[in-house]
Amino acid sequence: MSMALPSASVTPPKRNSLKHIPGDEGWPLIGHTLQILADPKGFIEKRAQKYGLVYRSHIFGETSVVLLGPDGNELVMFDQDKLFSSEHGWGSILELLFPRGLMLRDFEEHRIHRKALSVAFKAGPMQSYLAKLDRGIAARIAQWRKQPGEMKIYPAMKQLTLDLAATSFLGADIGPEVDTINRALIDMVAAAVAPIRRPLPGTQMARGVNGRKRIVAYFSEQIPIRRVKGGDDLFSQLCQAKDENDKLLSAQDVIDHMSFLMMAAHDTLTSSLTSFVGELAAHPGWQQKLRDEVMALRLAADDPISSGELDKLPLTEMAFNEALRKKPPVPSMPRRAVRDFSFMGFAIPAGTLVGVNPLFTHHMPAIWPDPDTFDPLRFTGEAQRARHRFAFVPYGGGAHKCLGQHFAYMQAKCFARHFLQNLSVSLPQGYKPEWQIWPIPKPRDGLRVVVKPV
Repeated sequence: MSMALPSASVTPPKRNSLKHIPGDEGWPLIGHTLQILADPKGFIEKRAQKYGLVYRSHIFGETSVVLLGPDGNELVMFDQDKLFSSEHGWGSILELLFPRGLMLRDFEEHRIHRKALSVAFKAGPMQSYLAKLDRGIAARIAQWRKQPGEMKIYPAMKQLTLDLAATSFLGADIGPEVDTINRALIDMVAAAVAPIRRPLPGTQMARGVNGRKRIVAYFSEQIPIRRVKGGDDLFSQLCQAKDENDKLLSAQDVIDHMSFLMMAAHDTLTSSLTSFVGELAAHPGWQQKLRDEVMALRLAADDPISSGELDKLPLTEMAFNEALRKKPPVPSMPRRAVRDFSFMGFAIPAGTLVGVNPLFTHHMPAIWPDPDTFDPLRFTGEAQRARHRFAFVPYGGGAHKCLGQHFAYMQAKCFARHFLQNLSVSLPQGYKPEWQIWPIPKPRDGLRVVVKPV
């Protein structure tokens, strides 16, 4: 079932219809694209200072309106009046590579598919994923422990999250195809943010489109097999998922959802865990507090961890949240207005590309005093209750809130347990990491850290 949007509602409005919004268009054709790519945080903060929390800009070939702060996040993410299309916001970025993923569906169709997919994130399957994650992380940390000294944590983390996605999403016995799938996924993710948007020969987009063909071929071959034999991995769970009429999801739907979920799971988690380790390396006092919390579980190195034991790591979760606050894995989120709306006194027409910005919200001094300081105590229960509910939005919000949020916390705490139980981490003398913040934060040089056995 699809809830079609009227075609007029997703056609960009005439440029003059946005002239009343504060802002400017920047350079001819390219607008502010180069400036926002060079320094997304600084650019938006300067715009907010100059124009306020609602402003007009021209990036990636189109004039858009940016709504900043928790109220803007709530209007767009919670979307009580169904004013904003995620499909027509993300479409130009993702449609060639991850078409019809959950983020590229809207309203009733999105609700139906989200409900069908949620079966893969229920308690039973999650316990199975935890067991596989626990074993996979333990094995990888044991390797790191055998090679103390300086390492680049980002590529190591990327390999770890790819391996974990393969085992918990596709099953431990996937075999040699795992390398092909991982390579295809890496090409698809890189193509999603490539400047050339057509799959011309030799371009990153062409490699991404070819990667999608390989993934589609693998899933197409596997779906009938998984439907017969079942399994407790996420792919097998989705192959058994049913819609509201008790019919299995189509093979194409399973393919689209799997490729999107694997992308969403591994790239954002690589970023989040890397920034988490970077903060621990820079703050030895907090690192020790978290290690004490992990050690209090009294688990031997090869003991499996349960979800109940993960719940006994509140400081670890708070520290992970603070890393997400400082470097949200999705720093900006696009939508397209499907009807006219108004915000903070500005009338904004249907068809307008609208952006919200978790990165800006997460650094507003009025909400987060001294926002560049790492302070996990911002996430005590009392502190969170005192804040606007859309002041902390690393997973989005509303109907499109990340379906894998609990999976991410489970993986982060499981990682923290093994990492802190086995290793201490610090930054090399005099080293200051530099980060590329957009489209997904990653350290420019891989983030050099020094690891030692505890």
